[in-house]
This record gives sequence, structure tokens and C-alpha cells, in this order.
Amino acid sequence: MTIKELNETVRLGETSKVQFKRDLDNSDKIAAEIIAMANVRGGMIIFGVEDKTGNIFGLDYSEIQRISNRIATIANELVKPPVYLTTEAIAFNNKAVLIVYIEEGIAKPYKDNNGTIWIKQGSDKRKLTDNNEQIRLFQQSGRLYVDEITVPNTSEKDIDLRKVEEYLLHLSTYTENRNDIFNNYLYQNLNIIRNNRLTLGGLLFFARNPQRYQPAFCIKAVAFFGNSIGGCRYRDSRDIIGTIPEMFKDGMGFFNAHLLHKQNGQNFNSTGILEISEIALEELLQNALIHRDYTKNSPVRLMLFDNRIEIISPGCLPNSLTIENIKLGQAVARNNLLISYGAKMMIYRGLGSGIARALAHQPDIELINDIEGEQFIVKILRQLQ
Repeated sequence: MTIKELNETVRLGETSKVQFKRDLDNSDKIAAEIIAMANVRGGMIIFGVEDKTGNIFGLDYSEIQRISNRIATIANELVKPPVYLTTEAIAFNNKAVLIVYIEEGIAKPYKDNNGTIWIKQGSDKRKLTDNNEQIRLFQQSGRLYVDEITVPNTSEKDIDLRKVEEYLLHLSTYTENRNDIFNNYLYQNLNIIRNNRLTLGGLLFFARNPQRYQPAFCIKAVAFFGNSIGGCRYRDSRDIIGTIPEMFKDGMGFFNAHLLHKQNGQNFNSTGILEISEIALEELLQNALIHRDYTKNSPVRLMLFDNRIEIISPGCLPNSLTIENIKLGQAVARNNLLISYGAKMMIYRGLGSGIARALAHQPDIELINDIEGEQFIVKILRQLQ
């Protein structure tokens, strides 16, 4: 960091990724700050800056050495598991400031010696007590896949045999005269059932009525009059339910029912071309259903306005993924089971290329990774002229 960059950072004040400390006077508080940053998006602590005023007081040589040594001890002894830190000293007015860089952790959730999990809340931090949020941290570390967790009160009786048959046919391991193979052992091998309960992935692909147990895992679809979500009038509003393949089919049906079909060189008796690329809509809707964050108890939303459409899926991009990453085809698997089932039972390819393909067919797609709102938003403008 240069002096100019330091001054600009201090001028902008504390954020979820930047904290100021005049000195290191409380090891437990610094440990909590390190934990909170490692559990979210990483950040930096700048020592030698007054947090309330933003005044840069600086540190002398002995203070730099003392804080550096204590920071190393804190990261190794007061953070569980330990985190890796880097430090940088920046000369300032015959003194220096010490910058401690904390990367987003790969072994979440990080805790203090009392077992408390801390996360950032704006420029502050807070204790994490909600079970779903803790599961999300395990998920982000790659040590837990939510779609492999079992769903309470479910059983083999909830499975739709026809859907399992369809899946096996795609695997080329089943012929229709082998009805005797359908048993609990098969369901366990397919990861549909574990400990006599359906996994979430099994529920969302093979159950007769998934929303009986997870009512929020549906699609809320609304076609509005006008351009405001606050409007009181709509052309159509429905809850789309069923398995993921069924919701995908009905969601595409909703688009086809309410988007315009334009004549583009076809003869009069031919169906028009959808005003927004159907291939792009397929890719975006599949991504919303398969890659959404299932630790969040909320639906996917399809909203059609006069001037745009929006597809909103719960959960921002996982781990270190960015909009730029996914445009280039990079992917981080959040739901392994859903990906494997979708690759066989849908037009989904599971290669991480869906966004790139959608953009190739519809270049004006706007992608928004809403970290604070914990949602991923897709917007496409409509050209109704």
C-alpha cells in the first residue's frame, strides 16, 4: 500500500473490510476481529490510526515489533483453527503504521478459545448464534454440502418411483423389467436416502411433493403491470412448486406465457421468437435453482416488469467467486448432489459455462452479486418497441 492509498483508505473510514486501531491493547478483541474477517470476506487492520477520528498517529519501531509479535501469537493461539496473516509497515511522518492483512478463510467457521464464532456486520462484528448461518460457514469451507443433509420426517414413502426410473435410464443402468431393484439400498447408493431420511438433494429431485417438507424452496413468479415491485396490480402471480426439473419446466412456461413472441423472418403461421433469448433464460433459471443457497429459507423469485425481467436467487456467490470469474466459466460447487442429478435429468451441463453461454445469446444481461442482501440478481431489459 502506498502513502496515497493509505490516506484514501483512512479518509473513507472503517468498513467491513477495514478496521483502525491506535494500539493493540486487548488480545481477545483483536482475535475476534481477525475471526470475523476470516469468516466473511477477509480484510485489514491498520494499527497506528485512531478508530473514532481517523487521525494517523503512527507507531515507532519498538511498537511495530511488539504488535507484530503479538499479532502472530494471537493468530496462532487465540484463533481456532489458526489463520495465516501477512503484515506491512508503511512509513508516515517519521513513524509508521502497521497493516495486518487477513484473507478469507478456507477452514470456516473460525472461533475464539471460548468457541464463539464472530462475523462482520458492516464495520462492526457480532457473535454468530443462528444454526443456518453456522451451516453456511461450513458450506463455504467445502466441509459440508447442504444438499447432502437429511430432511426431518421424510422417508422412502415420499419417493416418486417414476422419477428414480427416469434417472436410472439416463445412467444407462436400468431396464424397465427390473422392478425388483428399487429398495433402500439403491436409494442410499444414489444418495437419495441417508439414515432412512431423504437427503435435501433427493427431496428436490425425486420426491412426490418436496414443498410438503420445504415449502420455501419454490419459485415465486409475478408478472407486474408497470416497473415497480411495489405495484399493487399484476398480470399473473403464482407459486411454482415440485421438484427442480418440474419447477424449471413451469418457470420456463411462465416466461413463455408473459414475454412477447416476435416475428423475425418466419412465415405467418410460425411461432414467433421470444423477445429474450430462450437459451439465456434456460441457463439463468437452471443456475438459480441448482446453485442457490439452500441454507436460506426463501424462494427463487421471477419478476416480470414492463421494462425488464429479474431472476433473484437466495445467496450471493460462494467463497471467492466474482462476477468476472463466472463470466469466464469458473465455478465453485455449492450443491454437489443437485449438480450431479441436474446433469442427467435436465439440459444443465454442470460445466460452469452457463453464465458464459447465456451472455453469448443475450449480451445485455446485468449480473449483481448482492453480498449485503445475500442474494444473486439477474436483470435483463426488455425492448418492447
